Amino acid sequence: MGCFVSTPKDSGGNRRRPGNIGEVSVYVPGLRIPKPVDFSLSLGDQLPKTLVERLNALRTRIVVMAGQEAPTITRTRRKSATQHGGSTLADLHQALVDYLPVLLGLVKDGSHLQYKVQFVWVNQEDEAEETAMSNAWYEVLSVLHLMAMLSLSRANLLLLPRTSTDGHQPKVSEESRRASIDIFLKAAGYLDCAVRQVLPQLSAELRRNLPVDLAEGVLRALCLQALGQGVDIQLGMAIDSTKATLAVKRRLACEMVKYWQQAQDNIMNLPLSNGWGEKHRFFVKWKYIEAKAAAYYYHGLILDEGNTEKSHGMAVAALQAADEYFKESKKACEAFTVAPPLSRNPPLWGTMKYLFEKIPKDTSSKVRINRDLYSHEKIMETAPTLPDFALALKPDEYQLPAVDPSWNENIKQGQTVLKRGQER
Repeated sequence: MGCFVSTPKDSGGNRRRPGNIGEVSVYVPGLRIPKPVDFSLSLGDQLPKTLVERLNALRTRIVVMAGQEAPTITRTRRKSATQHGGSTLADLHQALVDYLPVLLGLVKDGSHLQYKVQFVWVNQEDEAEETAMSNAWYEVLSVLHLMAMLSLSRANLLLLPRTSTDGHQPKVSEESRRASIDIFLKAAGYLDCAVRQVLPQLSAELRRNLPVDLAEGVLRALCLQALGQGVDIQLGMAIDSTKATLAVKRRLACEMVKYWQQAQDNIMNLPLSNGWGEKHRFFVKWKYIEAKAAAYYYHGLILDEGNTEKSHGMAVAALQAADEYFKESKKACEAFTVAPPLSRNPPLWGTMKYLFEKIPKDTSSKVRINRDLYSHEKIMETAPTLPDFALALKPDEYQLPAVDPSWNENIKQGQTVLKRGQER
């Protein structure tokens, strides 16, 4: 149950397409924006007035704030204020957190109320301008997706290098890096919950007609992206640590490859053809190639510690593969930045700043030392297989909140209202 309507992309001007989204450390494929809904029209004779008014107030707050936040999704400053207060990432996230327990009352115990309200959201990655569905689980799914996108946006702000007071190159503080990992895990938790707990509540037909923004493959890819970027931060911190061994760094780099490979597998065959969607695909491809450069680099260094000609030869092959992937990642990065909406890369820092300096230098050095063992022929085919490690970083175990107590307090009153309506 639950009808749906998708509006073609050329039908109106609801979707906002910025020409440039600024500096990007963490890609966020736009914010889906909810359109106004008047709960009283469909629930006025089904629920107490106070509960309907509360639903209206909570959702209206989100509509206003999301409409203001979306155009500045990657801006480093958000100072705009509204009648509802400062429209910041944290405020909008809190508004969604406040709304969700009340919204879940519509689906409690399979209630028929879940089909009474038509919810409309403006898409970003889908060809359709907007998608409307008369199903409250669609609204829950959209809320979780927006919570995850806000988390990724917050992580992006934390991971944009800031100019230090001592005049040195811009950098990201250790505090910000640690905080970003927690945020990545929270974002992954929202998306994992969406896939495990919410998608199964929708019929097969409705799932087929969801916008690509909410397709299972995109949700899984975003979850894996969050985990992959979390491991990237861990690797950067290991690089900075004098206690972290090569084995630890290689493991992190190899895990990062698996996260990005799985992310790419999930969106490879999805119709991500418009601006935000195509840029999303470019971002995942770039990060996957970049991760392989890091993994082959550390694998090569460990192989070079061996005492045999074979291990030295394999080390050179691995380092050469790292160098090739490193060069390829630069091209993939350029393809990402020029894809609309345009973006900029922040100054190099962390993992890639280190590898940018080390991969070409170490590869050249090892090739020169082992020139008698090294062959240029089919180097990518002869590169040793990367070790396969179990993935350690997992999403937060986020669960949907309990239904707001106001539903229990008003249930008898609601039944009375419904009975009176039937008697008329």
